[in-house]
Amino acid sequence: VNLPARRVILRAPYVAKEFLKRSQYEQMIGRAGRAGIDSVGESVLILQEKDKQQVSELISRPLENCYSHLVQEFTKGIQTLFLSLIGLKIATNLDDICHFMGGTLFGVQQKILLKEKSLREITVEWLRYLTEKGLLQKDVVDKPKDESFHITKLGRASFKGTIDLAYCDILYRDLKKGLEGLVLESLLHLIYLTTPYDMASHCVPDWMIYFRQFSQLSPAEQNVAALLGVSENFIGKKASGQAIKKKVDKDIVNRLYLSFVLYTLLKETNIWSVSEKFNMPRGYIQSLLAGAASFSSCVLHFCEELEEFWVYRALLVELTKKLTYCVKAELIPLMEVTGVLEGRAKQLYNAGYKSLIHLANANPEALIRTVDHLSRRQAKQIVSSAKMLLHEKAEALQEEVEELLRPPSDFPSVEASSTEKA
Repeated sequence: VNLPARRVILRAPYVAKEFLKRSQYEQMIGRAGRAGIDSVGESVLILQEKDKQQVSELISRPLENCYSHLVQEFTKGIQTLFLSLIGLKIATNLDDICHFMGGTLFGVQQKILLKEKSLREITVEWLRYLTEKGLLQKDVVDKPKDESFHITKLGRASFKGTIDLAYCDILYRDLKKGLEGLVLESLLHLIYLTTPYDMASHCVPDWMIYFRQFSQLSPAEQNVAALLGVSENFIGKKASGQAIKKKVDKDIVNRLYLSFVLYTLLKETNIWSVSEKFNMPRGYIQSLLAGAASFSSCVLHFCEELEEFWVYRALLVELTKKLTYCVKAELIPLMEVTGVLEGRAKQLYNAGYKSLIHLANANPEALIRTVDHLSRRQAKQIVSSAKMLLHEKAEALQEEVEELLRPPSDFPSVEASSTEKA
């Protein structure tokens, strides 16, 4: 938060469940007493008796050393970096990639961080891994030292969709399997496909709630669970504590549970009632919703690069909007306007402004009179933003019309036809 403050108050010396590091603590309290605004600042750290010793050490210890993040998380670091380098054609040759790596912090610290392997060996190893995973393909060259790579369709889809490479092959498999029996009677199947994998791995379902939600599903929705290998019998035995022999992937079960949370949230659009129904903190549900909206957009871009997933493109555009705004369908067009959140969208809709065209043609003074607690500045901003959005959509349609009416560049001319006959 880049705001000037005289005082910073930390409610607990933790980030999630992890105890604060000195560097994190310095970053947080650094917001107090900003240079050029205040000559002094203060911070308050609230702690429990059990944390007293650790906090004492936190304040007295020196800052942690700064090391390259690439070596700490290879899957999210070097792999993504290599895919980006080759996908953007910044470096496609092995020597060029090694030269690039030498200029990174990881390259500068290689003598400290790398004990058994050289930087080049690490580079070759992870390029081979990406090739075996089907994200890169090696070019045919005469000399081994001229070894170069190009990105595959799957690699480009992962790169364009910014999909975590740890999950790209799982995502591809799930989308492929979804095509075999995509259930469109409700949004549940699509929501499952766009539920973030990383959140599912940390989920601990409440089995009684799981069973209750499962039993309320329609036959078509239960068919979604059946396609994933999860049955009501399985959930019921878990809820009652009975032993079960059937082996079901834990991540699938957890992901389906989170899909129920998102599905209920989209139907009710009330985070308070969903929080109570699933006995989950509201903050966690908000985080889940934001993660699903972001991942849905990523999956959409992933599918745009793979022709076999054409069916998902139109479906995911609408789902991404629903997850982003999490309101009733009729409010979504209004939510696209800058300065309009759910409460304001409901006010505008009830006042008769039900579309972008209505808002673009609205009189700010009339808005002030019909919508409670709306200032003149806000009214003008809403109308101005709606006009801008409408203008952008009109321009996009005009460009499409011009493209359709423009003669093709490869259209055969009369002269060319005469010459060929001669």
